[in-house]
Amino acid sequence: MTHAYLSSPVPVALAHRGGWLTDDQGVRSTELENTAVAFQHAVDLGYTYLETDVHATSDGVLMAFHDRTLDRTTDRGGAIGDLPFSEVSRARVGGREPVPLLEDLLGSWPSARFNIDLKADAAVLPLIRVLRRTGAWDRVCVGSFDQQRLDLARRLFDRPVATSCGPADVVRLRVASLSPLLRPLASRAPVCAQIPLWQGSFPVLSRDLIRTAHRLGIQVHVWTVNDPQVMERLLNAGVDGIVTDNTTALKRLLADRGQWADRATAAGRTLQNG
Repeated sequence: MTHAYLSSPVPVALAHRGGWLTDDQGVRSTELENTAVAFQHAVDLGYTYLETDVHATSDGVLMAFHDRTLDRTTDRGGAIGDLPFSEVSRARVGGREPVPLLEDLLGSWPSARFNIDLKADAAVLPLIRVLRRTGAWDRVCVGSFDQQRLDLARRLFDRPVATSCGPADVVRLRVASLSPLLRPLASRAPVCAQIPLWQGSFPVLSRDLIRTAHRLGIQVHVWTVNDPQVMERLLNAGVDGIVTDNTTALKRLLADRGQWADRATAAGRTLQNG
């Protein structure tokens, strides 16, 4: 049975860090990733799936932020995990936008679904507390580049939560795609494999991987794809979702293919029914 998170029509369009407010050519018009402004921009375009990252402050407040430190994108410095919320709350992304709480994002867009990348071990328990307070179990998909961290979250969730593949899950799926006899090696825990096209010089995505994932009931989402021509090739190859900064281009492509109309309405309906 498909998890409620993925009950919307495919292909899934995910706004990477809110879409970064890119223009039609995929050029970033401003450095406002993971801010309420970026998420609102994606929602205004009709996106119902939003991708973000989370870190916890030293006093356990869960923030939507990609980097370990504030230095690159805000007017302050220091590691989020070493700072209390009172300090992080003073930082301004791009010199103007506050770092949002994940809980506020879930509350601000109650019909949106959030793909959440756990960036630190300290974020696991705060995430569970946020899901308990908000009841957003069916609205999130949790992933991590750290397999142990992801497996810990899976064990601690109070209710079934959609998760994507961790690194070891991806390797098992890739091996399973080499032969039907190896299919039992693939993990059954993830509902989707969210993967890059390449890992260094090694190709991660293949048609065999897509076919194997589909036989296992796993969707395949590819990140981070900003070139419309690459998007189209991936959709023609059968991928189920694309993670992009270039939200306008992906929307236009899906609209041209007849795969965008009434997306928000369908997502809201399936979420309520799920």
